[in-house]
Amino acid sequence: MIISWNVTRRCNLYCKHCYRDSGPEVQSNELTTEEAKKLLKEVAQAGFKIMIFSGGEPLLRDDIYELIAYAKSLEMRPVLGTNGTLITLEVAKKLKDSGLARAGISLDSTQAELHDRFRGGEGSWLKSIEGIKNCQAVGLETQINTTITKRNYNELEEITDLAVKLGAKAHHPFFLVPTGRGKEIEKESLRAKRYEEMIHRILDKSQEVEIELKPTCAPQFVPIAKRRGLKMRFSRGCIAGVGYCCILPDGDVHICPYLPVKVANVLEKPFTDIWEENRVFKELRSMDYKGNCGKCEDLDICGGCRARAYYYSKGDYLAEEPWCYKAIDSEDYTAKS
Repeated sequence: MIISWNVTRRCNLYCKHCYRDSGPEVQSNELTTEEAKKLLKEVAQAGFKIMIFSGGEPLLRDDIYELIAYAKSLEMRPVLGTNGTLITLEVAKKLKDSGLARAGISLDSTQAELHDRFRGGEGSWLKSIEGIKNCQAVGLETQINTTITKRNYNELEEITDLAVKLGAKAHHPFFLVPTGRGKEIEKESLRAKRYEEMIHRILDKSQEVEIELKPTCAPQFVPIAKRRGLKMRFSRGCIAGVGYCCILPDGDVHICPYLPVKVANVLEKPFTDIWEENRVFKELRSMDYKGNCGKCEDLDICGGCRARAYYYSKGDYLAEEPWCYKAIDSEDYTAKS
């Protein structure tokens, strides 16, 4: 099982799509180091194996190396979700020495200008590239994360080629979900036709490269890959609430980073109890979904994006996935926020 923890809302960039609405001027109410270690211990006890330290920019948290090392001592696999701009050679060494297994670094274009504009920081593309190279120099695995929108739709294959050239172990294209500041650019998200086309393009490209190429926030990739006879290590598309959840800087537990529903808070109740007993998680695990998702033959291996369902249904995380290629067949369909 996988869990992501937004350890801070502070960030040195101001990305257009940020689901946590992070930025340089943001005040962040965060767990103390002691509270954080207690949380990590409870997460490990609940059976989670992969701990994603994210943000904001997690490297702005002073105790991040200590927390990574502690997660490692609990026999979890600690990974980092970062914009990469702060990873100097010294930082890369400290991350490696702390036990970090992989650094996931955001790269949204092969063109510096387009990436910088999307990420809200001039020179950020070059700094991210340097961050990747610094990780490689110390033997720390890297993964490239790309937010897919209409603006970089035609670049997917080129970004994957760049990831290969940079020595990354994986490239994970994230399909835009309108949450946080992402709601302001909702019209740039892929509709059903392009959504499906992009999944096929990613799967096509995955057959040409040695690194892992995985669509994220596009759970239909699993049934599509199955129909195409492609072997993958993923058995289900959306695992929110089933084998995955998210923790915010202040300890609030959410279904996933893109679904703003507070389930509970780890300062008020042990995480193990929240994960095992909470009503919301039980509802998601029942897979008693509505609309086309509830009737779909691929429900058990897809699940539909619960965050996208929540946004477009105006608050129902059990609703159908609106951009599924099975649900609609119109590029002109526009959902109102």
